[in-house]
Amino acid sequence: MLSDAEYRAAVEFVYREARLADEARYAEWLALWTDDGVYWVPATTDPGADPDKHISHIYDNRGRIETRIKLLQTGYRYSQEPASLMRRLVSNIEAAPADNGELVVESNFVLAELAIQAKREMHWWVGRTTHRLRRVGGELRMCRKKVVLVNAAEPLPNLSFLI
Repeated sequence: MLSDAEYRAAVEFVYREARLADEARYAEWLALWTDDGVYWVPATTDPGADPDKHISHIYDNRGRIETRIKLLQTGYRYSQEPASLMRRLVSNIEAAPADNGELVVESNFVLAELAIQAKREMHWWVGRTTHRLRRVGGELRMCRKKVVLVNAAEPLPNLSFLI
């Protein structure tokens, strides 16, 4: 069981991570990651999915996460030029300690994305996120982020932003 202070820290981390992604504050978002971070969006809702055996929409290690951010920052990610306007609602946050001292924080989300690049379409992204957090220098950092979309196995619009 987590202390109240540790639970609040985990909740605040999840809210801050969502806000930074929504506001395209990429350098600050990247600073939330550990050096061995993994960002995974499986193409299935199967809870037993394995990224080494199942197809993924995104399966990035820290180097690929940095490349993704650089592309978003430079404007060479034409599918996000100009950047989509986004806001997400995060709810049902549950946090528990893992056996290795990390925190496992799960939450539901609804993300509204106004894709203004071409057709000015509103996209809705809904799912469950699992953050694995670890203390580095006393600060919480993400070592893993898994996003399971409700429609993960369906054809999806462009996922070139931070979900």
